[in-house]
Amino acid sequence: MQLIKLYQPFFDANNWAHVLTSGQDWMMILTLILMECLLSVDNAVVLAAQTQVLPTKDEQRKSLVYGLWGAYLFRFIVIGIGTYLINFWEIKLLGGLYLLYLVYKYFYDVRHPAQVAKKEAAKKEAHKKKNSKTRKHHLSLFWRTVISIESMDIVFSIDSVLAALAISNNPVVVLVGGMIGILCMRGVAEVIIKLMEIIPELQTMAYVLITIIAVKLLVSLPPLNFKLPDAIFACIVFGTVILTIIFHYVRQNLHGKKMP
Repeated sequence: MQLIKLYQPFFDANNWAHVLTSGQDWMMILTLILMECLLSVDNAVVLAAQTQVLPTKDEQRKSLVYGLWGAYLFRFIVIGIGTYLINFWEIKLLGGLYLLYLVYKYFYDVRHPAQVAKKEAAKKEAHKKKNSKTRKHHLSLFWRTVISIESMDIVFSIDSVLAALAISNNPVVVLVGGMIGILCMRGVAEVIIKLMEIIPELQTMAYVLITIIAVKLLVSLPPLNFKLPDAIFACIVFGTVILTIIFHYVRQNLHGKKMP
């Protein structure tokens, strides 16, 4: 019965009707899509790169399609469980602290690029040695690739789901935002990467928003119990995006050239 209660909002026609007709809910969905694209675009590139081991374009395309459906199923399962767990203040506390850790790690890596490059090189070397070992496989290369994509997507999506649940407590809003975000992110990954190359401050902005989300989650804990209205939060997000773009072009004009 508890399991049915967890996933009941997904099958509530009134809940869906409210979400799809509410301007405020669509603002939150657009916010979630934006966060998904900014946080997961690199992951989309990694997933696409994994398909390159397959011999034909058709198999590469199929593996990504299967991976997409697997990502949707995983999101559905995790959002249902997460919506229940996020009601416990201990989970909110851990979630907020974890999001702050992600922010710390990002800015630490930005300040120490040599250490990051060294770690990445070590990972690649270990991966190369692992792949060079001859092993007997019971599954075809295609299905091994699909499983690899699914596994990577599960690891990559934890951050996005946690951030999404911190933004909205309506599982339908989180699911719709996540599903559209995944589709956009995988469909236009190259476009988003190009945009982030033109305006590199967007990536830093994403982690500034994660800081805001973490604070939003932490101040909702007792004894503060402060809940930031969804409309105000959405305005903060889109305001931050606009200010970031303005900052980039002002900075570029002041220096007379494109900033790295």
